[in-house]
Amino acid sequence: MGHSSNSAISLIGMPGGGKSTVGRQLARRLGLQFVDTDHVIEERVSSSIASFFAREGEERFRDLESEVLSELVSCSDHVIATGGGIVVREGNRRLLHERTVCVYLRSSPEELLKRVSRDTRRPLLQVADPLARLRELGIQRDPLYRQTAHYVVETGRPSVFTLVNMVLMQLELAGVVDPSTVPSPVGSRLTSD
Repeated sequence: MGHSSNSAISLIGMPGGGKSTVGRQLARRLGLQFVDTDHVIEERVSSSIASFFAREGEERFRDLESEVLSELVSCSDHVIATGGGIVVREGNRRLLHERTVCVYLRSSPEELLKRVSRDTRRPLLQVADPLARLRELGIQRDPLYRQTAHYVVETGRPSVFTLVNMVLMQLELAGVVDPSTVPSPVGSRLTSD
């Protein structure tokens, strides 16, 4: 994969994994546009994803998501945050892998639960035992995320700032992003444990 000027950067991972937060900051640091597939869909259907899901069902939502993704991957100056379930369709996995530089933000179900427990906007987590649901989704989706991504970043407990730097470092090491264009904050060297 060449320089980021010829391909979008995409973030994939479970709901609550920080894709939008990290994506927004990453785009700012790289001087790119930030776009979130879920937001694009909500604008298009003029309703929340939860109510669209309830009204039209998951299949219809996934169709729309694929449509939106195929439009977005052609915009090279974008950082794209995707919905957690985007990888369930093979066509989406292929688009993300072939047309973008794809980063998987990986979190444990326990961490995810902390972040999403107060969020009623996530239709798949409105269940009696959300932790069990996250574990189950994680087991199903982890191999799909890994197959789609070029890089995996373990989110663990770092701050958003640190996470963004971890993603930038991956992209710099890979030669996707030119380090001279990114002002790296001093003292943010990461120690791997």
